[in-house]
Amino acid sequence: MGHPDFRIRGKIFATLNSDEARGMAKLTPDQQAMFVRTEPKVFQPVPGAWGRRGCTYIRLEVATEPSVRQALIAAWRNTAPKRLAQMLDDE
Repeated sequence: MGHPDFRIRGKIFATLNSDEARGMAKLTPDQQAMFVRTEPKVFQPVPGAWGRRGCTYIRLEVATEPSVRQALIAAWRNTAPKRLAQMLDDE
């Protein structure tokens, strides 16, 4: 699609726009609501059905590293096989 994406076991959990000003994380709708509520200038729902399912834009130029890290970890955990995510919890 002309932009980098980040995958776990072949499934996309985040993308980076080609201009690198914005990314997207696949959150749950509840996670999305929390991120948007706490940092509305950083996190915005993707328009349409993807956004209603939790896909969330991240405005990287105004985001802090800890915020982006939290969103990416959540997106990775949402997408990773449950056994793999659980193994990391056990460490």
